[in-house]
Amino acid sequence: MLKALGHGSTKKRTWHQHVVPYQEGWAVRREGNKRITSKHRKQSTAIRKAKTLAKRYNADVIIHRASGGIRERMSYKDD
Repeated sequence: MLKALGHGSTKKRTWHQHVVPYQEGWAVRREGNKRITSKHRKQSTAIRKAKTLAKRYNADVIIHRASGGIRERMSYKDD
């Protein structure tokens, strides 16, 4: 019963941060999340925020183009 409710799942939570086009600007969204973390007018500001979060959680930053395709991926994982 617990497994059916999502408890006890073995899927690891990811903290990768995506910089995506959003309305008239850009947003930072954690991978797997429907809600955005933050909204920004400029992509460069969104990238700075995503980098800060990725460093905190040892994750990646995935920067998308305005068309939606991936432009760049940066890793901030401790090895």
